[in-house]
Amino acid sequence: MRDILRLAGLALLISASLAISVQSQQIQIVPGGYILTPRSSVARPEDAGLRAHTNLHIFMPHENPDSSAPPPFAETPASLACIYELVPQVPGCPIKGTSQIPTGGFGAVGIVDAYDNPDAEQDLITYSTQFNLPSCSKANGCFYQVFANGVRPPNDPGNWSLEEALDIEMAHAMAPNAKIILVEAASNNNSDLYFAETVAARLVNEAGGGTISNSWSGSEYSTEADDDVNFQAQGIVYFASTGDSGAPAGYPAMSPYLVAAGGTTIIRGTNKVSENGWNGSGGGPSVYEPRPAYQNVVQSIVGTQRGTPDFSADANPITGPAIYDLDGNLNWFQIGGTSVSSPLLAGLVNTAGHHAPTTKSELTGLYNYAAAHYTQVWRDETQGSNGYQCKVGYDFVTGIGSPLTYTGK
Repeated sequence: MRDILRLAGLALLISASLAISVQSQQIQIVPGGYILTPRSSVARPEDAGLRAHTNLHIFMPHENPDSSAPPPFAETPASLACIYELVPQVPGCPIKGTSQIPTGGFGAVGIVDAYDNPDAEQDLITYSTQFNLPSCSKANGCFYQVFANGVRPPNDPGNWSLEEALDIEMAHAMAPNAKIILVEAASNNNSDLYFAETVAARLVNEAGGGTISNSWSGSEYSTEADDDVNFQAQGIVYFASTGDSGAPAGYPAMSPYLVAAGGTTIIRGTNKVSENGWNGSGGGPSVYEPRPAYQNVVQSIVGTQRGTPDFSADANPITGPAIYDLDGNLNWFQIGGTSVSSPLLAGLVNTAGHHAPTTKSELTGLYNYAAAHYTQVWRDETQGSNGYQCKVGYDFVTGIGSPLTYTGK
């Protein structure tokens, strides 16, 4: 009875703060709090091949934190940079004791999402100020918000709008010197998202090339290979979330023309940090896409089909980063899902600065370098399961693993 009453109270709180109906959400009790899955992240079988969903989840601790400041246990740009060894190391990468942020980035990180976030620029400004990141706004030419079909899309607060806040902030955190180009599709219909993809590719190339992150996905469908053409612009490395329901992963991450971003859980010790595979990390072999040549080095595992993920980063909501969102009335909160790992890795690879001409070129170099220099530049998660089991080397939970340093990325 106590849990039922607690959930009822939480539901009222969430309804007021997110301005979306409780009936459209999923709430899960976990140690220390609750995980809220917004309506936009609920996968529906009838949407396969037609519409996409987001891959984000909000962690709300039992002790409701002050939303005017980042939650005390949420990761920051500096702590994530320490975890992935992008900055000089602080033992254990403590959230409150790590301050150095990444530097670098080139061209642009494109973000493709559905619907409109009218407060996206203010979200990014607030986030940048809080974490001492370079200012990123329309005024200084760092941030661009584009309506893919030329008309402002409808607003979807607490759902796709929240996704946009997460994506632009995480991309800027990892690639602070790159332009951030947010392209808003008219809806979450695949046709609208794919059109937005072509707009984003043009704009990123005009900015000097770079990466594009897609934190949305849907179930695989028999004609998906026909849609791979939407992710093949020269001068761009594409990323996509593998999904948050464990095996199998979704599309477009299953396409061989995108880097499939899986998820991990951060594990902190007194003076060390490690990661396990996250149980929500989408992964497994594709039903429809054959194994690309760059995965020949792991063909004994993936077989004849495209295997996912390629590599992974923090995605467990309980160990997720702090994000700011004004449109959904949440302000500061903690978030997770492979919607985190896709823009995080897109920003990281952008800052690595290898300027790969295509995603296949990026992944060919990445897999080959990992085969020759694995332990120096990758963290191998050997614990955790998403239906498949983590093991030494490549697996269907975290792929190659999570990145250590920019080398080979």
